[in-house]
Amino acid sequence: MTDHTRRAIEAPREPALLVASPDGSLSVLAGAPRGDTASPAYALPPVYPEWLGDRAFSALHGARFCYVAGEMARGIATPQMVIEAVRCGGLGFYGSAGLPIPEIRAGLATIKSALGAGSPAWGANLIHSPQEPGQEKAVIDLFLAEGVRRVSASAFMRLTPDVVRYTALGLARSPDGSVTRQNHVFAKVSRAEVAEAFMAPPPEKMLQDLVASGALTPAQADLASMVPVAAEITAESDSGGHTDNRPASVLYSSLSAARSRIAARHGFAESDIRIGLAGGIATPQAVAAAFQMGAAYVLTGTINQSAVESGLAPPGRALLAKAGPADVAMAPAADMFEQGVQVQVLKRGTLFAMRGRKFHGFYRSGESYETLPEADRKWIDDVLGETFDAAWASTRAYIQSVNPAEATRADKDGNKRLALVARRYLFMGAQWAREGVETRKADFQIWCGPAMGAFNEWVAGSFLEPVENRTVRQIALNLMEGAARITRAGQLRAAGVAVPAELFSYRPIRFE
Repeated sequence: MTDHTRRAIEAPREPALLVASPDGSLSVLAGAPRGDTASPAYALPPVYPEWLGDRAFSALHGARFCYVAGEMARGIATPQMVIEAVRCGGLGFYGSAGLPIPEIRAGLATIKSALGAGSPAWGANLIHSPQEPGQEKAVIDLFLAEGVRRVSASAFMRLTPDVVRYTALGLARSPDGSVTRQNHVFAKVSRAEVAEAFMAPPPEKMLQDLVASGALTPAQADLASMVPVAAEITAESDSGGHTDNRPASVLYSSLSAARSRIAARHGFAESDIRIGLAGGIATPQAVAAAFQMGAAYVLTGTINQSAVESGLAPPGRALLAKAGPADVAMAPAADMFEQGVQVQVLKRGTLFAMRGRKFHGFYRSGESYETLPEADRKWIDDVLGETFDAAWASTRAYIQSVNPAEATRADKDGNKRLALVARRYLFMGAQWAREGVETRKADFQIWCGPAMGAFNEWVAGSFLEPVENRTVRQIALNLMEGAARITRAGQLRAAGVAVPAELFSYRPIRFE
């Protein structure tokens, strides 16, 4: 290896020349003009972090980088996290899912005040809420009223009318006859069959029903029938929280094939639908690999949860900073407990996953609290930290306010009561983690994928190892800079230059 090879990789923004030797091998002249050598030379173009990904994406959304700081529900992706993501050149999503409407409204006001009216590179989170009828409509109504132009739709198993309404109300016909968007849906999916529903125009029946209800005009429905519901599809591979644990390469390829099918079926250009990659995006190698596969953008999640702007309390962030790649487990999801949906959580330092699975086993057995053996009833009371009856009273009061029919059913069905109390425990696990309740540390629910461990291994021994130094800005800039250098190393290797393995790594540096 020559010093020129190292320089060409460590300074990817500089031009480099590949010089052919008489024996056919190539050497590198970093930053050298053509006149410096009489041998045949080939120019290697610079690599800028800003050039990684689909530059139409960054232009459309007003971002410097094709980099998204993803939403983490219940306010873990705080307004401050969004603000810092935008200020460092990325796009940020507020973790508004699961928060009460007044809190969401206050968070949106904080973001708009800091970034200024009309700032494009941010959005908020909408999560599928089948257990809370009317919640999706209320959140979409708020987003429309507050001018939220980007929505990340997560955990959806099917297309819903409110997502379609949000898209359709932002469509317009431009002078050249094309349809333009004002409201952008980022559909976070992990299965091709779900992705196809968002890639295609809305079903005709759904549009007809929205027109009949007065939610859309016939002209708005007509425009919606011409374009995909979502032009941004986020492929969620092995991530924290809701996940199908799909490998990134498999999922990206599957969604790319789905895009080809949908584009051919509806007469779209494939470039009308951009696919980004999330889940496992925690190191420069992962970012570079995502862009090399063709991802339009990358989205980070769990690693930002350990940042100082996170809504997770310091005890939870400290647990995340100690995680290894294998320190994760699957646990029942609070919002879709009865359906058997799972979320990926941190295992190290907590008992949450094991306790959640045991609760689900009781439910699946068909038992109620009253019919369980005494030892199991005692275990439930100990985990809840109160008697089952007290927990049910609190649970019922909440369920009665959001879904009275479900509360009435549970009054007559002990198995349903057990499920609802278990859901409350699972919900509180996330709440205790956000609040940093030390006495409930064993019950912290911290959404976490194996990428957190890879991130910790990458930053070990660097300034980013201490949790107090982890900021959204430093994480984003280091990932993108590292990805540019690794991309340059790959260019050199593909051209025939011998590139040592150590030059495919990048150590974090402090950006001022």
